[in-house]
Amino acid sequence: MEYGLPYLKRKLDAKRLRVLTRYAYYDMKVSVSELSSILPKEFGWLAYSLGWCAKAVDSVADRIVFDKFSNDDFGLNEIYKLNNSDVLLDDSVLSALISACSFIYIGQDETGYPTMQVIDGSNATGTIDPVTKMLTEGYAVLERDEYSRTPILEAYFRPYQTDYYVGGRLDESLTFVHKAPYALLAPIINRPDSKRPFGHSRISRTCMHITQAVLRTFRRMDVSAEFYSFPQKYILGLSDDAEFNNRAATMSSFLNIGKDEDGDKPTVGQFQQQSMAPYAEQLKSYASVFAGETGLTLDDLGFTTDNPASYDAIRASHESLRLTSRKAQRTIGVGYLNAGYLAACVRDNFEYDRRAFANTAPEWLPIFEPDAAALGAAGDAILKVNQAVPGFIGNGNIRRLTGLESDNG
Repeated sequence: MEYGLPYLKRKLDAKRLRVLTRYAYYDMKVSVSELSSILPKEFGWLAYSLGWCAKAVDSVADRIVFDKFSNDDFGLNEIYKLNNSDVLLDDSVLSALISACSFIYIGQDETGYPTMQVIDGSNATGTIDPVTKMLTEGYAVLERDEYSRTPILEAYFRPYQTDYYVGGRLDESLTFVHKAPYALLAPIINRPDSKRPFGHSRISRTCMHITQAVLRTFRRMDVSAEFYSFPQKYILGLSDDAEFNNRAATMSSFLNIGKDEDGDKPTVGQFQQQSMAPYAEQLKSYASVFAGETGLTLDDLGFTTDNPASYDAIRASHESLRLTSRKAQRTIGVGYLNAGYLAACVRDNFEYDRRAFANTAPEWLPIFEPDAAALGAAGDAILKVNQAVPGFIGNGNIRRLTGLESDNG
C-alpha cells in the first residue's frame, strides 16, 4: 500500500520541528525560558550556552566505530569504501543519535556506480517495513533555499523507481529506474521499538528540561554576582541637613561623615554578603541528574571527583554508556546492511533476494580502547584460552577485542 507523496510531506512537516529543536540543543543555540518575574529586565539580554547535550551525543557517537562487513560475498565493503565510508558512517551515526533516525540515500553516478549520501531526520521520512526495517516508500528534501526553508530539489522513493521534483514539479528527465525492490532510502535508526519504529533521540526530554534549568541557574548566578561583588551598605542616623553623595561611595574612595551640632554621628554598616555556594550545589545536583539520564559521570560534565587511573576503572564507571553504545551498534548495523544491499542492487542492476545477505554481518571496533595494562591482561587470557582450545581466538576475535590488526593479515 502506497500512502503517496502528499502524506509523506505532511508527515515530515509534523516531525521536522522536533528534530530541529534537538539540533538546537546539540549546537548550543537554545534560548533560556525564564520562569521568574523577579529578575530585573536589564539582565534579559544575557545569553548562555551549555554543552551537556552535545556531550551526551558525542560520548556515544565517538565510541561507535564501524570496522567492516564479515562474510562479504557481495562486495559491500568496497561500495562503502568508494563512498568515503569514514565520513559517511560517522555522519550517519551522529545524525541518528540526535534526530533518532538518519537516512542513507542511494543514487547513481555517471558511470552507473552507486553513490551514498546521509540525510538527517529533519529532511527525510517514509513508511517502514517492520520486518526488514527498510522503506516501502520514502520522501526526502535534497536541497533547500538559502534560508533552509523552501524545498528546491525533492525526491520521492518507491520500489524500482525514484522520482525527482524541481521547484515542486516532477522532472521526468531525472527519474531513476532501478532493480531494488525497496525505496533507495535506508533508515539508520537509534533504539527503535514497536511503538516508535523510527527510534528515540539521545537528547531526551529530560536532557532538554535539565539544560533549561541549568541555563536559568546561570542567569541567576550572574544577577547575584553583582550583589556578591558589591555588597549593599547602609547608614543609620544621618542628619537631614547632611550632604551625602551615593556615587562617591566607590571601592577606591573614602567617606567623610562628620558629627552634627549635637555631637552625634551616624552608624555605617553593610548587609551580609550573599554566598554563591548554593548555586554551585544546585549546578552539581543538576549534573548528577543529567549524568544518571545519559550514563555519563560527573567528571564528563566538568565536576572533578576521583580520577580513574586504569582502563578497568574507566570502563566500570561508564558501564551504562557501554550498554547504550552496544545497543546502538546492533540497530545501526541493520541500517548499514540494508543500505549496502540496496547499493548492490543498483551496482549490479539485479534484484537480489534480501535473504541472500543473511550471513553478512557488520563488525565494530571496541567501544573502549584498551591501555597497555589491559592489553597485557587480554594477551594472558588469549594465551590461556588458545592453550585449552587451540586456535579458538584468532585475528578476527583479537581485533574485535582490542582494536589491533596483525601486520601478517
